[in-house]
Amino acid sequence: MSDRILVIGDVIDDIIVIPGRPIRHDTDTPASISRRAGGSAANTAAWLGFAGADVDFFGCVGLADLARHEHELTQFGVTTYLNPDEVHPTGTIVILVEGEARTMLTDRGANIVLDLDQVPDALLRQSRFVHLTGHTVLDAPKREAISRLIARAHDAGARVSIDPASAGFIDDFGVDTFLGLIAGADILRPNEDEVTVLSGLLEPQAASEKLTELFPLVVTTLGKAGVIIAERGKPTIRFAGEPVQVVDPTGAGDTFNAGLLAGLARGLSAEDAAHQAARLAASGLKDVGARPVHA
Repeated sequence: MSDRILVIGDVIDDIIVIPGRPIRHDTDTPASISRRAGGSAANTAAWLGFAGADVDFFGCVGLADLARHEHELTQFGVTTYLNPDEVHPTGTIVILVEGEARTMLTDRGANIVLDLDQVPDALLRQSRFVHLTGHTVLDAPKREAISRLIARAHDAGARVSIDPASAGFIDDFGVDTFLGLIAGADILRPNEDEVTVLSGLLEPQAASEKLTELFPLVVTTLGKAGVIIAERGKPTIRFAGEPVQVVDPTGAGDTFNAGLLAGLARGLSAEDAAHQAARLAASGLKDVGARPVHA
């Protein structure tokens, strides 16, 4: 079986704002402002390529940005299948970074017209894993296509991984509806906020274990508190995070996803793959932006 990983979903232009002092409303605040390629799914694809995995990416961008975003991914060895849209611009997020906290203002842009039914069967057949994010699930035009995509991936012999991506959006959308759309996924990759919203339980380990009733493997990231690995029919594993000087937490979960999937594709156990993922994610916290700094 191929070890290739197919990532499907959002491409974003990130505008990262790091204030130089507490924000003063209705007047100026000095800040460092950076522009970076982003998008949860595209970030994961870039880190997968950086980690040496064989990876394909399927997404949608504004027509004017097609060549730029193809370059941003192919420099890391990603094979791209980007669909240019003539009506919508590339999605944009303004990310306000305050210490280890982030506030995000999001314009989905061309991501909302990504057609999941157009993912080629050939891509699914050559993939061991198919990964997508909750942002894609929540876009109204493609909700029913999510269930079809999961079924198509399984028919092709691939395992499906989903990062819920946004506790706030899921809460607004409806937990039961969201879980119904992603039913059948093999791996759920929430953070602490997402696992509690999806399970209805406040304690992350109990929440992770409850979600294994729906998903065979649930790997929950807890920031500095580490990682929980809940696998159906096996004892739950929990390990602490290693201290790291955080420059920018943007995309840490995307980087973790890449390390986890790369490890699983190489045949590592869920525990060993999660340790690898934590190390990769820690390395990504040391620079501004959600992508690797060097190809």
